[in-house]
Amino acid sequence: MLPVRSHSRRVLASLRVRMASRASSAMLSRAGRIRSKLQSSLEASVLDIEDVSHQHAGHAAVVESGAAETHFNVKIVSSKFEGKSLVSRHRLVYDALADELRSGLHALSIVAKTPQEVAPK
Repeated sequence: MLPVRSHSRRVLASLRVRMASRASSAMLSRAGRIRSKLQSSLEASVLDIEDVSHQHAGHAAVVESGAAETHFNVKIVSSKFEGKSLVSRHRLVYDALADELRSGLHALSIVAKTPQEVAPK
């Protein structure tokens, strides 16, 4: 048997980690994956995720994809939204969920606020 180089071992280890990550992601519901991705990327202090796919069951995009979890309402509060426009906040959410959008997530309704915007006055 030929010796495996250190670089090759690192590449194999990296592939194993990515495969394990994908396997664990596949086991989570889409709502769970959305929660995990938004929490880790935007450090949300408040994160409400509602699956409203049942309201869109007859829509063409849902029928064509065959996916069950396609439409979500997301309410997120994050200090990472400070100083950002509404469009920029939505882009941050969409960027965090890029993989989900490529794999069957069809629509998001987003409410994105800063902690100061939701603080009692």
